[in-house]
Amino acid sequence: MNVRVGDIIKLENNHFVAADILLLSSSEPYGLCYIETAELDGETNLKVRQALTVTSDLGADVAKLADFNGEVICEPPNNKLDKFTGTLYWRDNKYPLDNEKMLLRGCVLRNTDWCFGMVIFAGLQTKLMQNCGRTKFKRTSIDKLMNTLVLWIFGFLVCMGVILAIGNTIWEQKVGRTFSVYLLWDEPIRNNNVVFSGFLTFWSYIIILNTMVPISLYVSVEVIRLGHSYFINWDRKMYYIQKDTPAEARTTTLNEELGQVEFIFSDKTGTLTQNIMVFNKCSINGKSYGDVYDEFGHKRTDCVDFSFNPLSDRKFKFHDSSLVEAIKMEEPSVQEFFRLLSLCHTVMPEEKNEGDLVYQAQSPDEGALVTAARNFGFVFRSRTPETVTLYEMGIAVNYQLLAILDFNNVRKRMSVIVRNPAGHIKLYCKGADTIIFDRLDPHSQQAFAGEGLRTLALAYKDLDENVLEEWMKRLLNASTVIENREEGLADLYEEIETGLMLLGATAVEDKLQEGVPETIACLTLANIKIWVLTGDKLETAMNIGYSCNMLRDDMNEVFIISGHSVSEPELEQVLLETACLCKTVICCRVTPMQKAQVVELVKTNKMAVTLAIGDGANDVSMIKTAHIGVGISGQEGMQAVLASDYSFAQFRYLQRLLLVHGRWSYFRMCNFLFYFFYKNFAFTLVHFWFGFFCGFSAQTVYDQWFITLFNIVYTSLPVLAMGLFDQDVNEANSHRYPSLYRPGQLNLLFNKRQFFLCTLQGMGTSFLLFFIPYGAFCLVVRDDGSHISDQQAFAVIISTSLVIVVSVQIGLDTYYWTAVNHVFVWGSLAVYFAILFAMHSDGLFSILPSHFPFIGTARNCLTQKSVWLVIMLTTVACVMPGLAVRFLKTDLYPTLTDKWALCQEAVRLGWVVFRRTSPLLSPYGSCSDETRL
Repeated sequence: MNVRVGDIIKLENNHFVAADILLLSSSEPYGLCYIETAELDGETNLKVRQALTVTSDLGADVAKLADFNGEVICEPPNNKLDKFTGTLYWRDNKYPLDNEKMLLRGCVLRNTDWCFGMVIFAGLQTKLMQNCGRTKFKRTSIDKLMNTLVLWIFGFLVCMGVILAIGNTIWEQKVGRTFSVYLLWDEPIRNNNVVFSGFLTFWSYIIILNTMVPISLYVSVEVIRLGHSYFINWDRKMYYIQKDTPAEARTTTLNEELGQVEFIFSDKTGTLTQNIMVFNKCSINGKSYGDVYDEFGHKRTDCVDFSFNPLSDRKFKFHDSSLVEAIKMEEPSVQEFFRLLSLCHTVMPEEKNEGDLVYQAQSPDEGALVTAARNFGFVFRSRTPETVTLYEMGIAVNYQLLAILDFNNVRKRMSVIVRNPAGHIKLYCKGADTIIFDRLDPHSQQAFAGEGLRTLALAYKDLDENVLEEWMKRLLNASTVIENREEGLADLYEEIETGLMLLGATAVEDKLQEGVPETIACLTLANIKIWVLTGDKLETAMNIGYSCNMLRDDMNEVFIISGHSVSEPELEQVLLETACLCKTVICCRVTPMQKAQVVELVKTNKMAVTLAIGDGANDVSMIKTAHIGVGISGQEGMQAVLASDYSFAQFRYLQRLLLVHGRWSYFRMCNFLFYFFYKNFAFTLVHFWFGFFCGFSAQTVYDQWFITLFNIVYTSLPVLAMGLFDQDVNEANSHRYPSLYRPGQLNLLFNKRQFFLCTLQGMGTSFLLFFIPYGAFCLVVRDDGSHISDQQAFAVIISTSLVIVVSVQIGLDTYYWTAVNHVFVWGSLAVYFAILFAMHSDGLFSILPSHFPFIGTARNCLTQKSVWLVIMLTTVACVMPGLAVRFLKTDLYPTLTDKWALCQEAVRLGWVVFRRTSPLLSPYGSCSDETRL
């Protein structure tokens, strides 16, 4: 569909919206339409959009729509999917436009026969396309280390080239002239310019030794990371069957970082709790309702009978019948309380069957409060842009809706201004108690929060007609400006929301998710610090802390602060130092931006990996700020999931993600890197040693085909198998002993020291690979008296020794053998010998004699007993030093991982293990005194 800005287009049911359009009219009453925004935010529940009343009257009249000459002035194109600021000028009037009147590109029209809209943004200017720009790329510490090491290796390569070039210059100067009779020099060298010979040699050796620079490393790393991501996606133990939600790795670049997390920043509502709100208690005019225990301490088990209300929700439960009695007795404060709950919200009702009301709420809190009002006789039935209809104790009452003062995370409150049938104007407000002044009975409020209930204070205010009329004029002006509209509206809201009369408070229960206390306890044993960042009040956050076992009465190191403290720049360092000394940190009353500030503070000042986990749009900022962002697909939409790196449905799965998948990914990646660098050095540096015996002539040791196939065919699959499937400790022990997670936090398994050790091992292996065969065969003859030490035979011996050595080494480095490992390791050896004999066969020589001229070399060489003895000697000499060091280290200075890995193997094999009583701890020392199967 080719559309331009200003076009008026028609959309039909189930059609995609092709541009960002202003809704003008629809087939539904009052200009309503329903859209699905799954392509934008991942949410599959339908959302409601409503046209302006003045444009909804246009209906489907094509003539009127064609004559529409309104002018829209709006904000420039941006990527904010939930905000739009604009003004419609039409018929000498101006009308404010917001996101509720927009249909964005990517939405699908549902349950609406047709609608008409005017194109505001098209093409690349639409919000969908604006969100397709660059996103911040997160890099792991191993990525940064690899880049540094590659630069070091390149510098080492240059040094090797310089050494060999100098050697060539000296050799040509002192010895090379002797061979000039049959080794003709080039013209520049013939003129005694041996320096030029060294210059050419330098670049020749740079080409020969370039295999030391691991070009294929990054490809292999990405393949391994992709495999680890699939393991997370396929993990049925992280699959939430109730919502058919599997775990999802939304990135492939951070898997090993999951094994190094030190700080977890967690939201509370919907992350630690279920975010399924239940109206539990309330306080009206100083009296508390909803106590489970009566005045004599007896538990109330009978639920309130709501049969008097035919529109009640049968799923709703309440345990205090005195509140129903107060309603029936028409107590004014109680009626006003529930009237406020049924009016002050943005819920949309849907009546599927006669009397079967379904509420579509933007948040679970709103849904719970409106449902409570419904059951107590104040039923919200319908709304239009100008009216709200309630059924108050069965009587229909229409309220004129004059203004809605929207909720946001900064205001932390919402208000509506309505005119009742008697003509009285009232402002109803609900919000955080700290925002609506602390006028609630302190004992009542304290008791609610102490039980972990989410509390909201309710207030109202009578408004004068003249005052409201003047305020509404200023509201219209503020709502139609383009720049600084939000600030202007906030000032006006603040002005009228003063002098409120406190009406009461609500308490909504939000229970913990299954397994949260156990997960937090396990992660704490893994030396992971968990900080809870919540918008709830102090008492509620503390109670949840006790429920999660983050707080205990015997703890002395607890740090609890409010959002105001986070906003003080001069206190940042003091806050950070104090918080890091404490076992538990809880930040309450924090805004989304303050959550991100806390994460950024730790991320910037601590050399530690941070993880943020949340479920709502207010957690997106901290999820994007942290090294790793985890989204929980809960009740508050999919914004957190879409912004995250990993997602699942329950907080308890975080334990498995970190202690199993994260730890394995880090362990596998580190072992892979150690072995990868080792084999590359062992393979490449043989050329360096050979240079001293070939006049530094840049002659290669190996056959050209072996050089090409070594990293691609002979050694690529075994190292990938190790990187994908290896595990030192199984998943059961990873959960049982969380302290095994510690090496990743300390970055012990692969660092610059480990790289230096694998470099030394590779250099030592290359030295032995060259000098043992050279020393063995330099003066040796065959059984028939012919010479054995020709260059091609020498190359076959060294290449065969190399392939066997690296295969044995990866076998020793692999902790956990699978069928894939066996096939890849032994299969690569078999492929090597098959290719070796094929290249030196009569058949290939007859087909391509110029490419495979060394017919029979492999057969003649490898049929000699002395050759195999040398290969065996070389293999043992290369492998034994590393094996001896590993054995001594494991026996004398075992790590915790070594101990439990050996215990695990002992249990598997049914060994009996006794604890050693000498000062030198055995690697089995952490097992029980005797283990037998």
